[in-house]
Amino acid sequence: MSKKFFFQCLFYFAVLLIALVVLFPFLWMLTSSFKTQVDIISWPPKLLFVPTLQNYLKVFGEQNFLRYFFNSTVVGVVSVGLSLLLGLPAAYSISRYAQKKLAVFILLARLMPGISFLMPWYIVFSRLKLMDSYVALILSHMLIALPIVVWIMATYFSSIPRELEESAMVDGATRQYAFLKIILPLSGPGIITATTLSFIFSWNNFMFSQVLSMEKTKTLPIAVYNFVSYVEVDWGGVMAAAVAIMTPAIILTMIFQKYVVKGLTMGAVKG
Repeated sequence: MSKKFFFQCLFYFAVLLIALVVLFPFLWMLTSSFKTQVDIISWPPKLLFVPTLQNYLKVFGEQNFLRYFFNSTVVGVVSVGLSLLLGLPAAYSISRYAQKKLAVFILLARLMPGISFLMPWYIVFSRLKLMDSYVALILSHMLIALPIVVWIMATYFSSIPRELEESAMVDGATRQYAFLKIILPLSGPGIITATTLSFIFSWNNFMFSQVLSMEKTKTLPIAVYNFVSYVEVDWGGVMAAAVAIMTPAIILTMIFQKYVVKGLTMGAVKG
C-alpha cells in the first residue's frame, strides 16, 4: 500500500512539474498584463504588485483592437468554411478511392514552409490589385486550413464502415446523397476537430498577414506591432494584447475539447 501511495505521489508530482513548465509562460504573460512598465522590467521580478487595467484600456481604447478582432474573425471563419466545403468531398474521395498520390500532394503543400509561398502570393495579388484585401488573406489562410481538413477527415472517413453507404446505395440512394445524409452526420467529431484546429492555425497566423495585409485588413497578430517602436517596447500593452489574442482560441479549445479528442482518437483506428 505504501509503495502504491509512493508511486501515486511521484506521478502527481511529475504532472504538476510538467504543468508548471508548460503554463509558466502563459501565467507570466497574464500577470504582466496587469503590471505597469516599471513593474514588468524591474529586477528581481516583482511577485507582489498593485494590479492595473491600464494596459487593457490602452489595447481596446487606443489601438482599435475590435477592428483587428473583426478582421481575424472574418478571415478565419471564411477560410475555414471554404476549406470545409472543398476539403470534405476531397477527403471522402481520398478515403473511398485510395487516392494516395493526391493525399501526398496535399500533404506536401502543408509541409512546405509558408515563406516559400509568400513571393508568388505577393506577385499574384499585387498584379490583381488584391493587396490589403480579405480575398488575399482568405486564400492564403486556406493554404493552412485545407490540408488540415483533408488529412483529418480522410482518416476519419476511413474509420466509418463502407457498408453504411453501400446499404443506402442498394436502396436507390446516390453516392452524393449517401455522403450528405449518412457519412457527414456520423462525422461530427471529426468535422469539429478539423474546424477547431484549422481556425486556431488561421487565427494565430502571422507571416501571411505581415506581407499581404495593411491597415485595412490588419489581423490580431500583426496588431501587436503597434506596441513596438524604435524607442521602446510597451511590454504591458504587448502582454495585454497577447492575452486578448489567446483568449478566444483557449475558449474555443475548452468548449470543443472532448469533441477534438474523440475526433482524433476515432480517426486513428479503422473499422
